[in-house]
Amino acid sequence: MSDSDRTGLLPSVTSPADLKRLTAEQLGVLAAEIRDFLVAKVSRTGGHLGPNLGVVELTLALHRVFDSPRDRLLFDTGHQAYVHKMVTGRQDGFDLLRRGGGLSGYPSRAESEHDLIENSHASTALSYADGLSKAFALRGEDRHVVAVVGDGALTGGMCWEALNNIAGAKNRVVIVVNDNGRSYAPTIGGLADHLSTLRLNPGYEKVLDLVKDALGSTPVVGKPVYEVLHAVKKGIKDAVSPQPMFEDLGFKYVGPVDGHDVQAVESALRRAKGFNGPVIVHAVTRKGYGYRPAEEDEADCLHGPGAFDAETGKLLAAPSMKWTHVFADELTAIADERPDVVGITAAMAEPTGIATLARKYPERVYDVGIAEQHAATSAAGLAMGGLHPVVAVYATFLNRAFDQVLLDVAMHDLPVTFVLDRAGVTGPDGPSHYGIWDMSVFGVVPGLRIAAPRDAATLREELREAVAVEDGPTVLRFPTGSVAADIPALRRVGPVDVLHETDRKDVLLVAVGAFAPMALDVADRLTGQGYGVTVVDPRWVRPVPIELTALAREHRLVVTVEDGVRAGGVGDAVAKALRDADVDVPLRDFGVPAEFIPHGTRAEILASVGLTAQDVAREVTGTLSRIVDAARPPFAAQA
Repeated sequence: MSDSDRTGLLPSVTSPADLKRLTAEQLGVLAAEIRDFLVAKVSRTGGHLGPNLGVVELTLALHRVFDSPRDRLLFDTGHQAYVHKMVTGRQDGFDLLRRGGGLSGYPSRAESEHDLIENSHASTALSYADGLSKAFALRGEDRHVVAVVGDGALTGGMCWEALNNIAGAKNRVVIVVNDNGRSYAPTIGGLADHLSTLRLNPGYEKVLDLVKDALGSTPVVGKPVYEVLHAVKKGIKDAVSPQPMFEDLGFKYVGPVDGHDVQAVESALRRAKGFNGPVIVHAVTRKGYGYRPAEEDEADCLHGPGAFDAETGKLLAAPSMKWTHVFADELTAIADERPDVVGITAAMAEPTGIATLARKYPERVYDVGIAEQHAATSAAGLAMGGLHPVVAVYATFLNRAFDQVLLDVAMHDLPVTFVLDRAGVTGPDGPSHYGIWDMSVFGVVPGLRIAAPRDAATLREELREAVAVEDGPTVLRFPTGSVAADIPALRRVGPVDVLHETDRKDVLLVAVGAFAPMALDVADRLTGQGYGVTVVDPRWVRPVPIELTALAREHRLVVTVEDGVRAGGVGDAVAKALRDADVDVPLRDFGVPAEFIPHGTRAEILASVGLTAQDVAREVTGTLSRIVDAARPPFAAQA
């Protein structure tokens, strides 16, 4: 459906009640219109296209069988909730999807009563469902809880903790397993194999064909799994385990069903709704279904692209060197020289760049699924075995493994390097994806060193320094997007790079990582007002280099600028280092407030929290004026 075409069924669907009045034939027409709408809108704004194309019929069936918001529909990870938004009255908001003031790319309680959970990290919905179902039971409320989980989330251990509790409580919870065999890439591990070998009822001819088409070319669940399913169809029950895994856990099991057949899914859901206890509904879907460019994108089925050509699926942005590319190429170069270097990723080999290493050294890369806690402790084991693991993960996701980093890695002084992509304010994906907490969270870990490169050259340099460390863990953090031009240092003082200096020494401006260009802009503004400014890049920001405190003694004011939360951040660490060294110089720290900031572009968000060169320069000028005023003798003394 084009933007100008407001005919068809879709404009008339403004609530779940409208769906319940449609015929089977109309539902098929509506599903096609929804896919056209998604492609048209997401091609302009960017967003999670592939996951949503894969759950169109499933979402329609959920809203026809259950009564949202009385019955609670929970979408694990949340990036597959676009169709849910469309049928709950938010179609008009898609022109501003993931933009400031527009629709969130995830469920949002502020947008609709139909949205309950906002955390877009994977593997959490089942725990929410466990708690909700217990609350409804205790309060005597006749309500259902439905959790949609899949897209790789079942590789996360938290799901299995929740399944254990849900089965034990025996409350009414319907868990829909959206089995598309993928997270960002084909789902890996024993669970993926087992899911694909669950029993298939002889009458499900369409499902068998769908599984053959959807999974036949997938390395993890390809031809061998199809042969197992085919054997079940023939009645050879020994081809699979005696009882399905979920039934062994204490769940009723319905399926598998064709997730792209609304009537089949509805039938399964109505059957599940009738059980007075926990039920698994196993729906087989195909990510990117109905849009050829997504279906043919083997890497991630257009999982979460930026703006793209709706006809071809090709990204509109011109190719450029990304931070991730620099890391990937340098890690592979290091691995050429050091056979002990191995890579670990948590179901995100392509997005984090580890796939580059995997293509050259597949035996030296371990994809552990969406299991960051396991990744950290597995890395500890690899280090104990004489290797140097490099764990590549988004900055926001390593928060989930704090205990493992603290006790399993750092307490054992193990040489593990954590590479945090998407550090800092990332923009459109919103607060649960901002990488703003890592320097505060991991800065307290004893023996852990944190590096923040400012450009491609320092990324390469600091990565090599990190993997050379043998007596403890290291963290290397960098933002998303394109890398700007290298910023050469004027000189180096210990590990600290001096990027700009004047004879007069009023301000020591400490630039953290990718904020170096902004710091240089601030320096130009202050210099233009007659102040003397030194700009330094500590390179390794935690612990604070002693050379930094020595430089601070020479100035009247220390200013830190960082792309992370101020509380417990680099500014706090520098202030403590100055106190410990008896350096009596005032400090102003600029960073992100410890708040859940709504989504928007990176530039919009930084401006909203006062992190622009103009804002920082204005604040520093005010502080310098107060310092000068305080230094003047009283009027009477002057007389």
